[in-house]
Amino acid sequence: MPKPPHIHGLILAGGRGTRFWPRSRQKRAKQVLKFFGERSLIQQTVDRLKTLIPGERIWIITNGHLRPEILSQLPEVPPGQVLAEPVGRNTAPAIGLAAQILEEVDPGSLMGVFPADQLVARPARYVRLLRPAFRAAAQGNIAVLGMPPLWPETGFGYIEFPSRVKPGLLEALPVKNFREKPDLKTAKKFVSAGRFCWNAGMFFFRNSVYLHALREYLPHTATLLASLPSFSSPEFSARLKETFPLCENISVDYAVMEKAKNVVGVAADDVGWSDVGTWNALWELGARKPADNVTRGDFLPIDSSGNYVDAPGKLVALVGVHNLVVVDTEDALLIADRTQSQRVGEVVKLLEKQNRGGLL
Repeated sequence: MPKPPHIHGLILAGGRGTRFWPRSRQKRAKQVLKFFGERSLIQQTVDRLKTLIPGERIWIITNGHLRPEILSQLPEVPPGQVLAEPVGRNTAPAIGLAAQILEEVDPGSLMGVFPADQLVARPARYVRLLRPAFRAAAQGNIAVLGMPPLWPETGFGYIEFPSRVKPGLLEALPVKNFREKPDLKTAKKFVSAGRFCWNAGMFFFRNSVYLHALREYLPHTATLLASLPSFSSPEFSARLKETFPLCENISVDYAVMEKAKNVVGVAADDVGWSDVGTWNALWELGARKPADNVTRGDFLPIDSSGNYVDAPGKLVALVGVHNLVVVDTEDALLIADRTQSQRVGEVVKLLEKQNRGGLL
C-alpha cells in the first residue's frame, strides 16, 4: 500500500493586530502576545497541532518585523520554515507561496492553513475535527472548518451547507456557498436556519490542488509564484523580494474558496473557539456575567462594572465608570468604550498619518 501523504501546517502570522494597540505593535503583534496563560497565541496554535503535525512540518508566513520574535518563541520550528513576506499580499498569494514550496520539497503532500491569533479552549476536541478535513483533502477536495454560530455575529463570514448540519459530525459535507459579513437581520436568519457556520479561516488541501485552483482563478499570481527558483536556491530570497509584491492583493476566500467546485466543510461543535478580535473579546472570554470586571494586574473598582483593565505593575482604581477598556504600556495609554473597541485600529491609522512610528 502507498504511504499516506505527509501533512504540513501553514500558520499565517503576518497581521499587525492593530485593534490591540497599544499592547500590539509591529515587533510584538497580537499573535506573539500572552493573553491567556504563559504561552502566546502563536505558541498555543503550534501546541494544539502537535499531536497531528510535528514541529518539523510546521511552516509560518509572517513579516520582517515579527520573524525574530517568532523564531525565539518557536524553537521547534526550523528557522528556514519561518518565511517573511517582502510585503503583505493577503492570504491567497501567501498560501500559494507555501504550496509552491511544499510541492517542491514534499510532492503530493497536504497542507492545513491556520491563523496564528485564535483561541481554542478545547484543543483535543478541535484536533478530532481536523482529521476528517485532512481525509477530504487527501481525496482531492478543498476543505474548510466551520465554527458553530453561537450568536448572530456581523463581523464574520459564513459557510452555507446544503441542509441542516449536525455540529461535531466527523464527516466532510459539500459546501453550498460562502457568505460575506452580513447585517444583523441577515445574521439572525443564518443562525436560525441551522445550516450556517462561521468561517474561521482554516483550509485543507493537497498543495497540487491549491496550485491548480490558483492557476484557474488567479493566473497572474500563479504564474509569478511558479517563476520563482527552487526553494533551496541561493537566489530564492532575492527573487521573492522582486516577485511577491507583483502578486494580487486578495484573500483566499475571494480568490479561490468562493469559486472552486470541489469545496467541502466540516462543521465543528463548540471547541471554545474565538478569533480574539478586539479588547472586548478578551472581556467576553473572562467575564461570567455582564457586570464583571476583567483585569490583568492590581485593580480597585468602586461602583464600576463591565470594564477590561490591562495595566501590569501598578494599581488601577476606577470610580463610577462602566464598560471601559483601559490598557497601559510604557509609552501609551488607551481608554476606550468597550463596545467600540473595534475602532482602536483607527488610532493606529492616525499615528501613521502623523508619522509617529515610535508608537507603532
